[in-house]
Amino acid sequence: MPKLSALCALGALLAFAASGCAPQLPGAGASAAGSAQDFGKIERGRYLAAVADCAGCHADPGGSGALSGGRPIPTPFGMVLAPNITTDRATGIGAWSDAQFDTAVRLGRTPDGKWLYPAMPFPYYSRMSAADVAAIHAYLNTLPAVRHSVRADQLPFPYDIRFGMRLWDALYFKPGPLPPDPRKSAQWNRGAYLVRGPAHCAACHTPKTHLGGDRPQQPLQGYALDGWFAPDIAGGDQLGLGHWSTADIVAYLQTGHNRFAAASGPMGEEVANSTSQLAPADLQAIAVFLKDEPDQALLARPLDPHEPVMQTGAAIYAQMCSACHRSNGTGVAYLFPDLADSSSVAAANPATILRVLIHGVQSVGTAREPTAPSMPAFGRELTDAQIAAVATYLRNSWGHGAAAVSAAEVRDARRSASGSS
Repeated sequence: MPKLSALCALGALLAFAASGCAPQLPGAGASAAGSAQDFGKIERGRYLAAVADCAGCHADPGGSGALSGGRPIPTPFGMVLAPNITTDRATGIGAWSDAQFDTAVRLGRTPDGKWLYPAMPFPYYSRMSAADVAAIHAYLNTLPAVRHSVRADQLPFPYDIRFGMRLWDALYFKPGPLPPDPRKSAQWNRGAYLVRGPAHCAACHTPKTHLGGDRPQQPLQGYALDGWFAPDIAGGDQLGLGHWSTADIVAYLQTGHNRFAAASGPMGEEVANSTSQLAPADLQAIAVFLKDEPDQALLARPLDPHEPVMQTGAAIYAQMCSACHRSNGTGVAYLFPDLADSSSVAAANPATILRVLIHGVQSVGTAREPTAPSMPAFGRELTDAQIAAVATYLRNSWGHGAAAVSAAEVRDARRSASGSS
């Protein structure tokens, strides 16, 4: 399982950047009119900022921890830099009122009326209540000001014309709160609010149109972005989370590891910055919601194991992979991922498996699972044809069925991952 939101909408259209019937988060009884001394409101805002993964985009890429922006965010339309959201009045948002902050977060407009690009995931944040957004602002107002001027918009013509966002908003942006479903439990509705709202999981995991809007008929069924493929996380038995129990999902989000998978790449950041900090009850609610999401995606027919490419892949796997992942692909629980039950392995797009094979990967370390084992890179040891063969073998073994991978796809993956690292 990948990134539940992920990387602050890397795969949304471009980048950067109504009322309270949404379920409330911890501390919801705190006064929305509090001051800097309203510690309940500030703590609720801190929690909500973690749910929304503000640090995923806005944290200083130099590692200071300040939300002073500057992180490059690649999109299908060009590069942008995450802006400064510290309390500096000249280069951050220190001069913004609660109302101006709310308009930016939930409606996608800056104080001077400019349209924000939807990699600042306001289409999802619009489902939060005004009180929740005010709490986030109260929390941000307690953080140190950092003077750091960032020109967020690095997009080429014509995408740098913000007026075009009027059309995008008309097509894809439907602001307003998420009404609870009376047919479902309170726990399910809580999970729906978190997944569809502040956690903005669809920003990475829902397929996009050519203009970067969500395809609502395929919710959470996977999307390629920045050299990775955020896999299907709906509840389907074949390509989604059908093999995972709610306890498996909770463990993964809380620790970055479970008996099937280890979070890495953008999802590793999501776990570190966001989901590992969430309350167990909220993680359980997310798991209940995801398990109930319908999934129409189906596996393809597996390739014949006697085909030459499969036999070549099997030989490479036995020599280079089976020591950790075992001959039957089951891996070692909480240490080496289970390839036999991985939705990423058999995903429609092989980007993630190719990236891992070529460049290796480091799994996330958390307080509960600090080991953070890594996968070595095989890009220098194996040719494009050999990597294609072992990827094809993985995608068509142990019950998987997926299209064969070509050497040309491997070459493209090498270039894509190198250019985005």
